[in-house]
Amino acid sequence: MTAADFDAVREYDDDQFSAVEVFRSDRMKVVCGYFEPGQFIPVHAPASDVAIHVQSGTGVVRDGETRRTVKPGDVVVVEADTDRGVKAGADSRLEALLVTAPPPTDAEHEPVRKGLKKDKFDP
Repeated sequence: MTAADFDAVREYDDDQFSAVEVFRSDRMKVVCGYFEPGQFIPVHAPASDVAIHVQSGTGVVRDGETRRTVKPGDVVVVEADTDRGVKAGADSRLEALLVTAPPPTDAEHEPVRKGLKKDKFDP
């Protein structure tokens, strides 16, 4: 069994969102995500499903062309091969649990690295 205390692993980064991996297998990856106001995971479309549970704060989850405003307690699921991204609101930190299945490949995360480098949420 793997167990993690969301509060105990909390880690913020002034430059970009912080992803604390708490579990990984060939079938699934579980990450606690911590976002300062305005920080984001750039829009990308890996071949994995993702479930996002908002712990605290507000923000936006992009699912294809749809932008959904999220708040604590919300759960959003985005299917594989669909454009997705997560962005904290301008006025609050966002904390969320992200579960991807299967874990995205390093190549599938290249658009994330490029978006962070260019400081662009949408490609």
